[in-house]
Amino acid sequence: MVPVGPPGPAAAGAHTNTLAYVSLATGIGSFFAHIVPGIGGFTVALVAVITGYLARKQIRQSGEQGMGIATAGMIIGIVHLVLILLVVIGLIFLVFVFGIALFSAHPSG
Repeated sequence: MVPVGPPGPAAAGAHTNTLAYVSLATGIGSFFAHIVPGIGGFTVALVAVITGYLARKQIRQSGEQGMGIATAGMIIGIVHLVLILLVVIGLIFLVFVFGIALFSAHPSG
């Protein structure tokens, strides 16, 4: 007797999409990539978002597994990009605050 699997794309798409794994790995690795000169966490987080998007597109077309993995990689990458943006905004704010405090004109006594 021959075993019968589920019909449709799930039977053909038992393979997990490789880009989904790449997205998750780069999303997690982006937090540690700040120590790499020239690449940095921003670039690696951006790679996580892009590969996650591409993986989700491929998964929808091919029926492969890994939609959750790709989504997690995208979310981690997006969260990291938002954190980087908030840090940059905070640093700019501090530069202005300290600039005003240090170089403001004081009335002479």
